[in-house]
Amino acid sequence: MEAILKREIVVDKSLSRIILIVSFAAAITLGAHVRIPLPFTPVPLTLQTFFVLLSAALLGARMGMAAQVLYLCAGAAGLGVFTGSGAGLSYFQGVTGGYLVGFMAAQFVVPFLSRSIAIEKSVLRAAAVFLLADFVLLACGTLWLKTVYGCSGKQAMLCGFWAFVPGDILKALLAAGIYTAAAPRIKEITR
Repeated sequence: MEAILKREIVVDKSLSRIILIVSFAAAITLGAHVRIPLPFTPVPLTLQTFFVLLSAALLGARMGMAAQVLYLCAGAAGLGVFTGSGAGLSYFQGVTGGYLVGFMAAQFVVPFLSRSIAIEKSVLRAAAVFLLADFVLLACGTLWLKTVYGCSGKQAMLCGFWAFVPGDILKALLAAGIYTAAAPRIKEITR
């Protein structure tokens, strides 16, 4: 009896996977609503990247991508899931459009690097992978600002990349700590 009480049983992995995908799409939505406007950039600081990085690591490439697609499709369909309760296809043309594309790019970087580096065993390795993926995400947003809004390269880097690095270092470290603690249990479901 004691052995049964100490062990959780996942009866239906398919249902558990769907719940994880929907939960991460919802978490990214909640992260979008934690919004801190910065006076020197039109792009606000949010918690979205925190959940994007966690979904990429915990869910893996396919399920993490499914969470991103669900989030982006919900916003495109008109649900107010984006920052500032934004919604609709026109939102993708705004200042944060490049970052939304960057969410998808981060979904490729984290699982790809995780295969060759055992990030489950080291918070610092996980944080380094998360930070690299976050820099790819920020680069997508910065390129968007430069290209679509005609910013100079220096201006785009300042307001689209460097403005977010200190906060994103902290988010990567926190995500890495949570990941190393949660990975063994979540991996039972996602495999």
